[in-house]
Amino acid sequence: MGEASTAAPLRIAMLSYYLPSGSKIGVGFQAHELATELARRGHHVDMFSDCPPVPGAVYGHRHVAMSGSLRTFRFATDLRKQDFTGYDVLHAHGDDYWLWRRRAPLHVRTVHGSCFEEARHIRGAKEKLRMLLLGFTEVLASVVADRVVVVSPQTRRWVPRSHDVIPNGVDTTRFTPGDAAGRADHPVVLFVGTWHGRKRGKDLAAAFARDVLPRVPEAELWMVTRDAPADPGPGIKVLGRLSDEDLADAYRRAWVFCLPSSYEGFGIPYAEAMASGLPVVATPNVGARYVSDEGRAAVLAELDDLGTALADVLLDAPRRAALSAAGLERSRTFSLTAVADAYERLYTTPQQHGDQS
Repeated sequence: MGEASTAAPLRIAMLSYYLPSGSKIGVGFQAHELATELARRGHHVDMFSDCPPVPGAVYGHRHVAMSGSLRTFRFATDLRKQDFTGYDVLHAHGDDYWLWRRRAPLHVRTVHGSCFEEARHIRGAKEKLRMLLLGFTEVLASVVADRVVVVSPQTRRWVPRSHDVIPNGVDTTRFTPGDAAGRADHPVVLFVGTWHGRKRGKDLAAAFARDVLPRVPEAELWMVTRDAPADPGPGIKVLGRLSDEDLADAYRRAWVFCLPSSYEGFGIPYAEAMASGLPVVATPNVGARYVSDEGRAAVLAELDDLGTALADVLLDAPRRAALSAAGLERSRTFSLTAVADAYERLYTTPQQHGDQS
């Protein structure tokens, strides 16, 4: 549960095309978690989204319904028609690049990663073009907003006007370490992501079969994904989409977490795993490097070496214990409480519009 705020209650309009009720995109989960924490602290929060309300949400919901093609771009246009008068803060997690006329006393934009960076790694000409167009909207939004927040220092490379670094947050009341008795009785690698695309679940499955199973025959790879094939390979168990409670339990039961993404602006699953006391093995993308403190709280390995690194960690109990301790310590930086504290300070600190840090 959130803590009572020491700040005076604010009226906050939060903008996110994505929400957990309609999408698995990480930005939507982060917007939902932050809105929930702020509402529990006594602030009035309304979420403007194309997705339906999240069941049980403690904040308000304003449905900006979209259909057909180019929905995210048309969502940005439709936001201009919304009435934001009466709000103290307009906090956008995307799609605010047309809101150049002041509509609230403070307009905050959180940039959760760089579409320009993602365009370098995504496959397909059409998707690359889409990412490039979205990248230009991020640049425009950074000019429109009063205060621009990035979720990792490396993201500043692509954001010409950024003021603050506030990471994504993990609910450390839900993602907590379990005891040794709660771990699976055999080696388990946990993956949370997609089989296809930049999460590279398919590549992890191949590395598991090629490099892990020959050395650790009793190992399993648990994949929290919805796009895996019917027969993903030996030793692989597809879990589909899990509830929040079941996901937290999976983190506590596994031996090692692995997400070999080609790109993550932050990578919230890394932080969730660390908060759960689970050792992390990842590829050295931008998000993994930041969350792991440049590999001091995790193992970073290139894709070709990933399977070997996983097997090494599975077979080395003292190393797993050291990684667990380092990751747990690092995860405190990303607690949802600390993140909400940082945003409250940002909302209530007098702003000098046009400044840059």
